[in-house]
Amino acid sequence: MNTLSQNVYDLISKDFSNLTLDINGHYLLIDTGANLINRKFSRDLESILKRAEDVGVKKLIIPGTSINGNKEALRLTHLYPDQLYLIAGLHPDDVKQWSERFETLFKALIENSECVAIGIFRTNSNFDSKETQCDLFRKQIEIVCDLKQAGNNKPLILNDLEDLIGEEFLKILKENKNRLPNVLLNRCNGTSEQIRQYLELGFYLGLSGFISRMTPENGLIQLLEQRKIPLDRLMFESNCPFSWPNIRKLKLPSKVLETLTPKSLSYLERYSSYQRNEPSSLAVTLEIVSAYLQMKPEDVSLKTTFNALKFFGISC
Repeated sequence: MNTLSQNVYDLISKDFSNLTLDINGHYLLIDTGANLINRKFSRDLESILKRAEDVGVKKLIIPGTSINGNKEALRLTHLYPDQLYLIAGLHPDDVKQWSERFETLFKALIENSECVAIGIFRTNSNFDSKETQCDLFRKQIEIVCDLKQAGNNKPLILNDLEDLIGEEFLKILKENKNRLPNVLLNRCNGTSEQIRQYLELGFYLGLSGFISRMTPENGLIQLLEQRKIPLDRLMFESNCPFSWPNIRKLKLPSKVLETLTPKSLSYLERYSSYQRNEPSSLAVTLEIVSAYLQMKPEDVSLKTTFNALKFFGISC
């Protein structure tokens, strides 16, 4: 086990708020949402993973998005054991694939050790009525709760609840609060009040490069600056090939831009773009969040990585 890995395990018995380790310039990160089955990564995945590791991204969690997508994600976890892991689920655009066939596949998927979480399937707000969305979301939450009761306590990943019918979905989640497994809300972009309610429910928050596009008035930015979000509730995701950290926009304050390191900027500018974001951009996202928290990125990386190890039940 290397020094960084040992430091992560040392966190277990330490107070997050007081911990500082002498690891200047070194990050240890887990990407909790890397869409590596996207065809944009089909030609050079090996190089992409190497660049991710170069900036400190040691493990990546791949969401399954369709019947074939889940199979492909599982195949990749077999090609890169102990580096890639699977979230079994469906993308909203593919939710109509839910059937007896998919349910059988889904139950088989979650029995694999490479599957470390369940992705909520939801529905598509662009095509389905509010009533249909709520009915399907309620059914999906019921499936997850039943799995937990049956002994499969894998955590649940939720995405973009604020962009749909957040208040109605939040009500359903509150109704099932005591039955749910651990929950990670990725791509969190809600109001201050919504985020407070997620935290009151015990949810973890996943932050992506989208934070670079948020203004100082954004609820998430305000809570970070006010240190109102406990550090032991935060994780990071690249959401690649999407959510590129656009540091060229004028929304990032100078106090944040000044903290970005040459190495992280180099990987961002050389290998990521609006057309294809890479997991190696996660170092810049880490530095942006750390600047808002007024903390060293090395400390934030270790603490959030420990959160991810514990949440997904994986070892470093």
